[in-house]
Amino acid sequence: MLLALDDAISTAVLAGRGANADVFGVIDLTSKLETRIGAISLGHAIQFVANASVLGYDVRGAIVLYGLPGTPSLRKWDCDRLWAQYGGALIQP
Repeated sequence: MLLALDDAISTAVLAGRGANADVFGVIDLTSKLETRIGAISLGHAIQFVANASVLGYDVRGAIVLYGLPGTPSLRKWDCDRLWAQYGGALIQP
């Protein structure tokens, strides 16, 4: 069942990778303030969350919101898995 859920999420994310997304729960480690990342594509949001720790952000509590209300949000581990699995395909038009 969990594998089917992962496949459904992957399929939905790939189909909607160009949709608008907002990222909440990102902490800038320099200023110690929450930084809202918005108005970016879903694919770029996944890329950002998966790689943000290298850029000086704490994203352990990050949530990526996209799609219609009720669409499952993505957490850090979802973004890590999706970026590892699909990489650059997520940011292709």
